[in-house]
Amino acid sequence: MKKPTLTRSLFSIIAALTFLPDALAIELPDAAPVPGGVALLELAASETPPSATLNGKPVMVLANGSAYTAVVGLPLATKPGTHTLKIKEASGKVLSRKFTVTDKTYQSQHITIKNKRMVNPEKRDMERIGREQGQIKKALASWNEQSPETLRFLLPVEGPVSSPFGLRRFFNEQARRPHSGLDLAAAEGTPIKAPASGRIADTGEFFFNGNTVFIDHGQGLVTMYCHMSRIDVEPGQQVAAGEVIGAVGKTGRVTGAHLHWGVSLNDARVDPMLFLKQLPPAAEEQTSAKGSKDAN
Repeated sequence: MKKPTLTRSLFSIIAALTFLPDALAIELPDAAPVPGGVALLELAASETPPSATLNGKPVMVLANGSAYTAVVGLPLATKPGTHTLKIKEASGKVLSRKFTVTDKTYQSQHITIKNKRMVNPEKRDMERIGREQGQIKKALASWNEQSPETLRFLLPVEGPVSSPFGLRRFFNEQARRPHSGLDLAAAEGTPIKAPASGRIADTGEFFFNGNTVFIDHGQGLVTMYCHMSRIDVEPGQQVAAGEVIGAVGKTGRVTGAHLHWGVSLNDARVDPMLFLKQLPPAAEEQTSAKGSKDAN
């Protein structure tokens, strides 16, 4: 058999490298330009990646072949209408990219909490909550330049949804902040797995959230896990997709054992369902999900 010539070998290598960017492209989340959703904005091609900000906060920018895509998290408080992404090119030139956010109506949920302090905290509780908020905000605003390996997540817990993202919450008939994550019903002690690789940004035991873990996946993508019965990881630790980080519990403000799973993108809490490879069953399909709710 005739051996391939050097010229043919070099041609094969060049051809492979030519198609490499597309082959390694990260699978993006579902586009949902609504409050609590994600906007995917195509940016112009350039030799070096641009940077982008929304309302002064850095935004994820990923290579998409020869061009780039901005993956923008939209806070629940975002008003419908026209918004502007600021783009800074390598030359220093700043451009504007306008996009439209459409309205979305989220359902309401009324929950009765037996522990009155979890609805109307005492002075000592408020002092603690104030200290904890700074730690939580810092973890959710984590940023490093490393691009995430994927934007399609595994389910951290196999279980039905007991409370979807974005619900307008009422505790003992008192209005509170909308639900900032996804509640997955599971028995206490059920292992919680990292949905994708990342670094443990922080852990803690908080008044409302209970035992909590934050994973930094890169470029402003941070996931949060609350109400855990135990924590098996430490800050700074690298975790792989599918690695156990702790177990389901009922610590903090809850009505039953479950996992509150949050996703933060450019410091905006967004719907985790947009990132899932496979959707979990709805709560109404499984009676085991009843009563498993929280107040995040």
